[in-house]
Amino acid sequence: MTAAQPPAAPGMATDNAPPTPHLRWRRAIEHGLAVAGALATGATLAVLVAQPDAVAPGLTGPTRAVVFVGAAWLVFAVGGWLVHRLPVRTATVLILLGGAVLPLAAASAPPRSSDDMYRYIWDGQVQAVGIDPYRYVPAAPELTGLRNDFLWPPNANWCVPADAVDPDHGRPLAAGCTVINRPTVHTIYPPVAQALFAAVHVVSPPHSRQVPLQLVMAGFALATTILLLIGLRATGADPRLAVLWAWCPTVALEAGNNAHVDVAAAFLTGLALLVLARASTRRASTLGGALLGLAVATKLTPLLITPAVLRRRPVLVATATATAVAAVYLPHLLAVGTQVIGYIPGYLTEEGYATGARFPLLTLFMPTTWAGSVAVAVLTVVALRSVRTADPDRPWLAATTMTGTALLVTAPSYPWYALLLVLLVALGGRTEWLAVAAAPYLAQYAPNLHLTTASTQRIGYAAALAVVIVAALHRRRSRTAPTPQTPGVDT
Repeated sequence: MTAAQPPAAPGMATDNAPPTPHLRWRRAIEHGLAVAGALATGATLAVLVAQPDAVAPGLTGPTRAVVFVGAAWLVFAVGGWLVHRLPVRTATVLILLGGAVLPLAAASAPPRSSDDMYRYIWDGQVQAVGIDPYRYVPAAPELTGLRNDFLWPPNANWCVPADAVDPDHGRPLAAGCTVINRPTVHTIYPPVAQALFAAVHVVSPPHSRQVPLQLVMAGFALATTILLLIGLRATGADPRLAVLWAWCPTVALEAGNNAHVDVAAAFLTGLALLVLARASTRRASTLGGALLGLAVATKLTPLLITPAVLRRRPVLVATATATAVAAVYLPHLLAVGTQVIGYIPGYLTEEGYATGARFPLLTLFMPTTWAGSVAVAVLTVVALRSVRTADPDRPWLAATTMTGTALLVTAPSYPWYALLLVLLVALGGRTEWLAVAAAPYLAQYAPNLHLTTASTQRIGYAAALAVVIVAALHRRRSRTAPTPQTPGVDT
């Protein structure tokens, strides 16, 4: 038996009555202010991303980049909050607008904090003349005919001396300066990424430099926004969560400005996850696994989500993933043999994975020599837990934990590594993990703050870990808290 409902207060609409004119006006004003605020936020973020001089012309010196990125994240937080207060249709329009404008705005300026895209352009150029990208290092004398003033200017950050030799084979290299990083080692990027680089080169106008690549990666960022809006609605989630990807500074900066191929891998990963989450047939599971394999063959980081998708038809999904990877590697393997591995082993050594120096949070509590083994153990435990407990209808939740944990353990100073995590946060709504996506910027700009990279890695990722733990405890307490009873109501 339930008690009688109290009379509605004057001017208040009841559940069954239409809203009063006063309430309709109040809602209209609130929505209008939220729209204006969201648009202003998006416009400010676009300017921050593309033209920081226009916002703070008097701010110069080593701290400017830190202030710029910090302001972009603050504006993003405000904009995301405002968008979530809007009706879904209005929010969708604004999310799409931001998803298009922000990466394009970032693409209007040359790359600010990474030179990886120059290797992409070079690999595409090499393939255009029929040479396998894994065969030669950029400084190889066989490729000197492909050099131009854009990629090989008289003065640059990377210069090959006259007596340099190929570290893998001992062959002499051709001297010269270049904007391509590590010109004396083989490319590290997998075959699907290489196919994308070649395709961009084919469609690029002569002398267009980095702009076509920036536009293509900005296009992948927008395509991922559209995918999220469709996929979230299809899975019964709030499509407004897509703003967490579309307006995120990491997406605008690392996709539009620095043109990292990680955004293409994120798009393929999102597509794979949405297919696998709704896979009711063996054919759908095979397709989802193949898409995941293509994502892995674009950038290796999507391997981290594999444990979360093995709850439904694990053998079929794993086989489809492995087959797709093998299929795209096979032509290169036949052409160049083991050189297809590229600089991956050297990169892992250079980054300190072998010595344990790559794990700054762990080395706070243990000797460096232990850190590598402990890191493997931590990630193994999280992976096994994902395999056992992941929700096959929402695999992105377990994938968020797995990917975020990997970033916390390795603490990279490369913000583009977090693009995959931002995608997963947008799918699952675990916004606390965005703190992990923001942490690399502090480490990236450590020299600007007159700090060591290791110290800023520890500060940034320790703070992010604290945010994640507090949010997890709050969520657990909310789930276990008893439901309050309404006074005067019999149950």
